[in-house]
Amino acid sequence: MQKNNDQFKSGFISIIGRPNVGKSTFLNRVVGQKIAIMSDKPQTTRNKVQGVVTTDESQLIFIDTPGIHKPKHKLGDFMVKSARNTLKEVDVIMFMVNADEPIGGGDRFIIDMLEHTETPVFLIINKIDLVHPDALLGTITSYTQVYDFAEVVPVSALNGNNVERLMETLIKYMPKGPKYYPDDHVTDHPERFIISEFIREKVLHLTREEIPHSVAVVIEKIVRDEEREIIDVSATIIVDRDSQKGIVIGKKGALLKEIGTKARHDIEMLLGSKVFLELWVKVQKDWRNKPGQLREFGFRDDEY
Repeated sequence: MQKNNDQFKSGFISIIGRPNVGKSTFLNRVVGQKIAIMSDKPQTTRNKVQGVVTTDESQLIFIDTPGIHKPKHKLGDFMVKSARNTLKEVDVIMFMVNADEPIGGGDRFIIDMLEHTETPVFLIINKIDLVHPDALLGTITSYTQVYDFAEVVPVSALNGNNVERLMETLIKYMPKGPKYYPDDHVTDHPERFIISEFIREKVLHLTREEIPHSVAVVIEKIVRDEEREIIDVSATIIVDRDSQKGIVIGKKGALLKEIGTKARHDIEMLLGSKVFLELWVKVQKDWRNKPGQLREFGFRDDEY
């Protein structure tokens, strides 16, 4: 229960960084459940995924953005524009980098972009579990020499190291404000979106380099059968080449079955119910470059 409206603090925080620095891992950590898909492949996050953390004294709304990279198609344009747009909407920007990688051209590109904002920017050095503590000082110095960060916080999103300290620091920067969402609200994305992301995550994990990011997932139906106490979910996996369809299905349908089995586990955890999951695979050639299909698959017109 909110104790005192006059003291309640709330605000919005954008998580930006190069692909694969652990933004989604961090979001899932602080929210306390899986709402953003995770992958060892870059550019996994395609939409802004919003996570909400509410306490008695505060509400923090995190926006996990697509990794900023040089786009190669209209989908890539959408992803980068989506990330840029959040910088205008938030109270704090978290710029996340990898502790085990030196500052690079991609990081400098983001820093140049940040030069035009007056929003406080935190440098979040993630994956500190992968480096010796002595190595952190050099990483911190290389970044603070090129930008005046409001705060520098080393963390491990995977293990939770220093995440609580980061949360406390973020709250200090939040303005007094309303409770934007109910206490039990953890994301603004509907079930349909999160379920499609869980399925796409399994495709990324199980196909490795054969199917990079030419995959979209469309949920055809979600039907709750009260009598059978089960939820029927039907989804179509979209690829952009005929050869990819065969890979996703696998020999005698084995890979598609494995995708379904693993995705169903996550969906059941999300919905708190038994799930019957039916998957189909369809070819939509070059869909990532077609605005009409991007809209159909959930990428909003005004963002690409």
